[in-house]
Amino acid sequence: TVAYLGSFTYLQLAIGYLIGRVVVAFVLLPKYYAGNLVSAYEFLGQRFGAGLQGTASVTFLITRLLADGLRLFATAIPVKVMLAAFGVDLAYWQIVLVLAVLTVIYTYLGGIKAVVWVDAIQMFVYVGGAVAAAVVLAGQLPSDWFATAVDAGKLQLLDFTSSIITDQYAFLTAVLGGAVFAMASHGADQLMVQRLLACRNVRDSQKALIASGVVVALQFALFLLIGTMLWSFFRGATPASMGMASKDELFPTFIVNDLPPGLSGLLIAGILAAAMSTLASSLNSLSTSTVSDLYQRFSKRKLDDAAVLRMGKMWTLVWAVVFVVFASMFSSTDNPVVEVGLSIASYTYGALLGAFLLGLWNKRARQTDAKIAFWATIVVVLAFVVWVQFPDGEGGEASLAFPWYTPLGVIVTLVVGGLLSLRHDRPAPESRVERAEA
Repeated sequence: TVAYLGSFTYLQLAIGYLIGRVVVAFVLLPKYYAGNLVSAYEFLGQRFGAGLQGTASVTFLITRLLADGLRLFATAIPVKVMLAAFGVDLAYWQIVLVLAVLTVIYTYLGGIKAVVWVDAIQMFVYVGGAVAAAVVLAGQLPSDWFATAVDAGKLQLLDFTSSIITDQYAFLTAVLGGAVFAMASHGADQLMVQRLLACRNVRDSQKALIASGVVVALQFALFLLIGTMLWSFFRGATPASMGMASKDELFPTFIVNDLPPGLSGLLIAGILAAAMSTLASSLNSLSTSTVSDLYQRFSKRKLDDAAVLRMGKMWTLVWAVVFVVFASMFSSTDNPVVEVGLSIASYTYGALLGAFLLGLWNKRARQTDAKIAFWATIVVVLAFVVWVQFPDGEGGEASLAFPWYTPLGVIVTLVVGGLLSLRHDRPAPESRVERAEA
């Protein structure tokens, strides 16, 4: 959808994501392994205290519910289109419920090991189906489609002319914002950190993290190419003019109406696989964070491994129900769903990453300093999202481009926390992570 409506400039974000992953691999991952941590927020708990750990964990829970609830809704779109082609009319919430039940079954029974293995299998289905769709689509396009797309600017990769303040795909905005976003999503988000901590050692984790950045860039390029090919296939017609209720129905409509039945089924399976993969990881990370960061901290009860496993499974079921409720709240989006999902995550990622960096770099900062800085950052970022407007370079006004939300949050957290830390004459007591590194 992004490429259909725009160009290849979305790929600039992937450049930033790779840079951010490299920073996380060599700065944050060694901290986790040195402290023998099972949760991303345990670092905050050991460095600042249980209060900030709980605050960060609750923020993670809310953000994850909103962002992945939207992704789950997005997956219901092609399923609804497919079912409508066979005369079956189901509501989005019914489709979401079925997807959630299927995902919970293997997540509940297999835990993180099942999540990782199923993720790997689902990715091959997802990418393999996309490659097959691109091959079939290429055979249905006119011979000059590529040259036409180039002339229309659809294959433009770098954008040095758009406003770096309001355009999310201006080069500096996408690369710098993407790098900081990746540092937060892979260094401060429990969903990704738990996967990285499942590796045998820090070196394997670093390799996996950097390699994933390369894979993501290739995956982005593949789907942007498909979007450009669809633009040629539909002759640039707007989704509304073709009777589509949402921009995100472009690819599903092509899959259902124009692909051979077997391949169409493979693509739908791939889309479902990607959604179930995200949901499974989210359920696992949400239950882990709830038990490790909230229950054990605030109940002050030390649970044995068997009790942690039982509670984790129970919370997997609870969060599955909540996910269905959140995903069912969506019915449509004005922008491509991938952009909306990224912008939601950006609202709080700056505060999370900023708190991590404050703990790493500022030895004087205490828990009160970090908590005030954390909440100040949330307020500032939301104020920019809702109220602050900038000239868009075309005579109008627009909001700050979403890739800047995370860097803005990091800066606010470090500045506010740093200023508050000046009240203290000496460094804070050494944390267990710092002692382990020493």
